Amino acid sequence: MDPIIALMQGVLDIVRDDNSGSPASYIPELAAVEPDRLGFAVVGPRGHVRSVGDDDVEFTIQSISKPFVLAHVLSRIGLDAVMERVGTEPSGEPFNAISLEEGTGKPANPMVNAGAIATTGLVEGGGVDDRTERIVRTLSAFAGRSLHIDESVYRSESTTGDRNRALGHLMRSYGIVDAPVDVALETYFRQCSIAVTVRDLAVMAGTLAFGGLNPLTHERVVEERVARDVLSIMSSCGMYDFSGEWLLRVGLPAKSGVSGGVLAVAPSQFGVAAYSPRLDRHGNSVRGQAIVTALSDRMGMHLLEPHESISQPIVDVVDTDEGRTIRLSGELGFAAAERVLAVLRDVALVVPPGAVIRVDAREVGRAHPAALAALKTEIDAIPGDVRIIE
Repeated sequence: MDPIIALMQGVLDIVRDDNSGSPASYIPELAAVEPDRLGFAVVGPRGHVRSVGDDDVEFTIQSISKPFVLAHVLSRIGLDAVMERVGTEPSGEPFNAISLEEGTGKPANPMVNAGAIATTGLVEGGGVDDRTERIVRTLSAFAGRSLHIDESVYRSESTTGDRNRALGHLMRSYGIVDAPVDVALETYFRQCSIAVTVRDLAVMAGTLAFGGLNPLTHERVVEERVARDVLSIMSSCGMYDFSGEWLLRVGLPAKSGVSGGVLAVAPSQFGVAAYSPRLDRHGNSVRGQAIVTALSDRMGMHLLEPHESISQPIVDVVDTDEGRTIRLSGELGFAAAERVLAVLRDVALVVPPGAVIRVDAREVGRAHPAALAALKTEIDAIPGDVRIIE
């Protein structure tokens, strides 16, 4: 058996017996789901999706749609324009709290309902169908396949959505929502009703993990900066009023939904998703959180753990027909540039006068421009003939 599949199955077996929590009760269609469904999927940089459990069961995306609609709007109008309408601070309150910034009416962040409604109100288009089509197209690009809306869940959402309508009208009174409230709200209900599987969510997480590049289709869905900004907000706000403890214990940008989905991102490593409908008091999947927590712990995925591959890239010194060559691979940041310079100085001391030293950077996966510029400046000060091959 694939060792990663075996690890995933082991995690699933550990959490399976936890029957605490219950499905969301305030949306009738969600209250009626089978509570013991359990699925888990991961996707790496080569686009190989691994999954265990109920990996083909469709459920509605709910609030996990929020970061992806945010990515769409950021791509269209930019961060500053979005921040004029929506904040970026953790709210410390439940996801559906009727709470706006005093004086401005701005919602705390795009991951709570008020902020997501404001963000959805910024989606371009005329009516509900036009705006929804753009959202479905964006989320489908993130998932790497065509997604659709579960109409029965949408009707259930719309019928029971008075609290969200109240938020919409309140923000409209402050000028935060320009779109007609019914258009913004019905579009929001429809985006939350998009049907996905846990495999879809893993690919969507992977697209954020790899800077907006879908690992399955290799399509660039959003630019790197957009993916970075979305992950930044997810890090502090994605798990509602449990976000601080989540970042401490798990250390991954994440987003949950009241249907039982949890999506998490290990930047440049994995996209992770879990599904289990039983929720805790924060509205987060009990077993979904446990799955991602166990995976992060076992695979060392916490963002703030030291990662030597960044500070210590692979540096090989070889002799070729063209002379002494330093071959680089990995990521070239400031810490890595310091290590390369140390090796280069050592080599310069032992090669014959006038010998050419080549620095072959063609296998560097990522080179930060400022680090590369600093490296070139320092190389100019090293005695001898040093040439960079890029």
